[in-house]
Amino acid sequence: MIEFIIGSSLAAAAGLNAWMPLFLLGLADRLLPAMALPAGWSWLSSDVALWVIGALLVFEIVADKIPALDSINDVIQSIIRPAAGGIAFGAGAGAQTIAVDDPASFFADNTWVPVAAGIVIALAVHVLKATARLAANATTGGLAAPVLSTVEDGTSFALAAAAIIVPVIAGILLVGLIVTAIVVLRRAARRRRQKGSGQSEGRVQT
Repeated sequence: MIEFIIGSSLAAAAGLNAWMPLFLLGLADRLLPAMALPAGWSWLSSDVALWVIGALLVFEIVADKIPALDSINDVIQSIIRPAAGGIAFGAGAGAQTIAVDDPASFFADNTWVPVAAGIVIALAVHVLKATARLAANATTGGLAAPVLSTVEDGTSFALAAAAIIVPVIAGILLVGLIVTAIVVLRRAARRRRQKGSGQSEGRVQT
């Protein structure tokens, strides 16, 4: 169960920012004695990987705060974020940490399952993020992009860091993210219904 929480939190973080959880996983493997990535994912903590992922992380943080460019970035990230979510889920759920002392027992016979789960979770979060960003940009003329992006980056960092260090807190944050998503979707659906009814009334009156 704890492995699933760790993996899901890391995948959700990747749905908001593809490189944040991967960079934190690599750093944790290098810096935290209690953290050890599975052999198949140990490349995340190599010098080359950390430099490349770090540079891509900075680029995404900057690009996601520029109106118009953020929407283009979301289109490009439609492939990258789900892929990063699969890697983050697989690496994080199978890592040896204080909370996980037997990572080999997690989906031992179906190693592709964590990766597939991570792809699905990250894709769902990415679609919600991209849709909300388009709506916010249309309403505010792009002025909301830097604020929303900062909140998303902070949420991604908090989810990934908590998943690595204190998975219970990550689980709480993940539940909060799900509740927020449900509220946002319901409000959007309500606005569409109200807009549709208003247009219908206007046509009837004319």
